[in-house]
Amino acid sequence: MKNARNNELADRRSAAAEAKAALLNAYRTAKDTAEPTRLAKQAERQAIAAAREERRAAREQVKREELERAQAAEAERQAAAEAAARADADAREAADKDRIARVIADEAARKAERDLRYANRKARKS
Repeated sequence: MKNARNNELADRRSAAAEAKAALLNAYRTAKDTAEPTRLAKQAERQAIAAAREERRAAREQVKREELERAQAAEAERQAAAEAAARADADAREAADKDRIARVIADEAARKAERDLRYANRKARKS
């Protein structure tokens, strides 16, 4: 027999209320005693989170700088390629103009020789 006396409802209710009050007091005491360590742990967690955020921001900054360098290098390479293509096109155009000028000069020289032969023939016939 656990309980030899006859428990009435009022006795049982008061015993339950006392047990709840004892549990609540024990919880409050444990909470109050753990408060400094809880605050220290919370501050430590916040410091760790701040350091993590700083490292993440530094990584993002490095990534941005690397991307900007890559874009600048790509733009420089593209500008160099465009300049080379422009120089090549200018050289081809100059070569074409030179060839055309030589052809025109050759035509003019042939025409001058033909006109000279014609004039000589006319002079001989007269």
